[in-house]
Amino acid sequence: MQDYLAAGNWEFAEIVVVDDGSRDSTVAVAEAAGVRVLQNPGNRGKGYSVRHGMLEAKGEWRLFSDADLSSPIEELETLWCAVTREKAQVAIGSRALDRKLVGVHQPFFRELGGRTFNLVMRVVTGLPFQDTQCGFKLFEAAAAREIFGRQLLERFGFDVEDLFIARKLGYRVLEVPVRWSDVAGTKVKMSAAIAAFLDPVKVRWNGVLGRYR
Repeated sequence: MQDYLAAGNWEFAEIVVVDDGSRDSTVAVAEAAGVRVLQNPGNRGKGYSVRHGMLEAKGEWRLFSDADLSSPIEELETLWCAVTREKAQVAIGSRALDRKLVGVHQPFFRELGGRTFNLVMRVVTGLPFQDTQCGFKLFEAAAAREIFGRQLLERFGFDVEDLFIARKLGYRVLEVPVRWSDVAGTKVKMSAAIAAFLDPVKVRWNGVLGRYR
C-alpha cells in the first residue's frame, strides 16, 4: 500500500486501524507494523468504529475501507479522480452501477437482501444512490468532520445516515463504480441484517426531528 500511495504522489498518508474490542492479536499485529491503532471502549459496532476513525484521521482526504479489502485499495485512485474531476466532497464506491466489476458475487440470498434493502432505503429516505453499503468511501476532511460529528447510529445503518447528513448539509456526493469481490468468511448475523432494515426509518425520523442540524 505504501508503494501505491507513493506512486499516487500523495504528500501525506496514514493507515488507521480501529479495534472494536477484539480479543485476538489485532492490536499487537497492527502496532508491530507501525500502524496507528484506535481502540473503542468495548464492542460498539461498525458505525461507531468508522466514525471514530474518520474523526481521528489527520489527512485532508479520508478513505474508509472494509478490512477484508473487498474493494482493492487501488480503487482509491478511481474515487480520487472522480472527486477532483467533479469538484465533489464525497465519493462512494458502488457495486450496482456496473455489475461487471464484481469479481466474486455474494451468495444469492445475501445479494438479494442487499438489493431489497437499497430499494427500501431509497423509498424511505429519498436518497438516490443504488448502493449505500459498499464499504469503500472517500470524504474531504472538513466534510468528514461535519458529517461524522452528527452521526448517531453505531451499527450497520450508519452508511445511510452519513449520506443522508451529507445531502442535508449540501455536500456533493458521487456514486462511482468500483471493482469489488466477496470475501469468504465475512459474517453478518441474521438479527443484525433484519435490524438494518429499520435504520433508514430511524434516519428519516431523526431528520424530521432536526437531530442532524
